[in-house]
Amino acid sequence: MLNAERLDYQKNEGLDLNNLIKHPFEQFKHWFAFAVQADAFHANVMILSTVHNNRPSSRIVLLKELDDSGFTFYTNYHSHKAQEIAENKYASLLFFWKEIERQIRIEGVLEKVSEESSNEYFKTRPRESQIGAWASPQSEDISRAELEQRVAALNEKYAEQEIPRPPHWGGYRLIADKFEFWQGRAGRLHDRFVYTPHNQNWEIRRIAP
Repeated sequence: MLNAERLDYQKNEGLDLNNLIKHPFEQFKHWFAFAVQADAFHANVMILSTVHNNRPSSRIVLLKELDDSGFTFYTNYHSHKAQEIAENKYASLLFFWKEIERQIRIEGVLEKVSEESSNEYFKTRPRESQIGAWASPQSEDISRAELEQRVAALNEKYAEQEIPRPPHWGGYRLIADKFEFWQGRAGRLHDRFVYTPHNQNWEIRRIAP
């Protein structure tokens, strides 16, 4: 029975203002490194939520680049998510690492990365993924047979050639303006700290679980 499912969070010590880094990007990097070290399942998996016609929509994407300007992922610019982003640039990200009982919520605005950045990342993708970026009319109706035919035709077209980046494929960067760091605690008395911009710095405050 679902109502009998229980999980008590007891793996980590509590989170306190004194052991938080003042800059949220540095705090994120610290927790992310800890998640990787703890062998968290695909630590770079994040839930991206967008809004279309006042209806929220969520899906899993992969964090591929991180710096103090934001969080970058790559996708098809003709996909449903891209259409939603074109309509409403505000979005949120969610990381959850069950192995260390931590989650991070991030809010901000999305912008496309430069073509140069998209080109450089595309070159690092496995060849099968490069072909897939060309073959898939993401979010559109398609049969499996048609998809496989597209893949076969593209493999023939680019046999023994470098595959260029499709013009409809590239990156988005979320420019964050709000972070929430969540640490699971026993008895559902979780620690939650929110970072928001304040006078060119970041204000940190504890909120109730």
